[in-house]
Amino acid sequence: MTNVRIGVMYDRDWAPEGLPGFARQAEALGVDDLWVVEDLGWSGGVSAAAVALGATERVRVGIGIAPAPLRSPALLAMELATLARVFPGRLVAGIGHGVPEWMAQVGAAARSPLALLEETITSVRALLHGDRVELAGREVRLDGVRLVHPPAEVPPVVAGVVRPRSLALSARVADGTVITEGHGPVDVENTRALTAKGGGASDHTLTVFAFACVGDDPDEVARALHPHTEAHGAWLGRPQDEVFTVSGTAAQAAERIGALAAAGADTVVLRISGAEPLGQLRAVLGAVGQRRGPEGQ
Repeated sequence: MTNVRIGVMYDRDWAPEGLPGFARQAEALGVDDLWVVEDLGWSGGVSAAAVALGATERVRVGIGIAPAPLRSPALLAMELATLARVFPGRLVAGIGHGVPEWMAQVGAAARSPLALLEETITSVRALLHGDRVELAGREVRLDGVRLVHPPAEVPPVVAGVVRPRSLALSARVADGTVITEGHGPVDVENTRALTAKGGGASDHTLTVFAFACVGDDPDEVARALHPHTEAHGAWLGRPQDEVFTVSGTAAQAAERIGALAAAGADTVVLRISGAEPLGQLRAVLGAVGQRRGPEGQ
């Protein structure tokens, strides 16, 4: 199997107070990444990342995804810099457009979502690098802002995007791209092609979120995944049975992770459904380790 980072998502529907224990147990199982979610009405991404980082010692924590319309770039950079200084090398900052309907709910709909995302990512990255930022953009205005305590180790800023113009933007201004659940190997290959065409650097990373359910009973696995694949299929505009999942037995799940990695994914983040998510994670990591072989190849 191509070497790939394996992450797990702390699902937005799980209670926030369960995050520290879950993070510690996931780290003990050997997972590479833990990703937290920022969706309107659920938990705050920066605070959840702080909780997860504080509860662990090694695991990398990703924020997936902070909506640009809800965030002042200066304040977001300040928050990220604080985490990056306290937990160097262990943070990934995801920024995206935000769900348009949710942004409208809070009066934060952008006039130009593409301009807002580009200006937010550009200014946040510059601030994290210690630059003094002057920007009079279409959506963002910063008048000589500089961080007093920029991080010595700047965290990667990645864009959570899907459509071609946004993927091109990510390639141009972000350190990596995150694509949502439901996208399979063909989608990953297409995303890689679009980011390369958009001028993405050779080290531009690709993180893929994936619905996951692992078990020996196919009917039980299908029942657990059904509400997610049904809703996401409608959102993606594809039949439910074409929504990609990391599912089946542990060996089958490992094969599906391998297919995403072979298509160009650097990190696969599992959004686990069904009973005993940590038990499922243990089974997947064991199967992935077996496929890699004794030397991780």
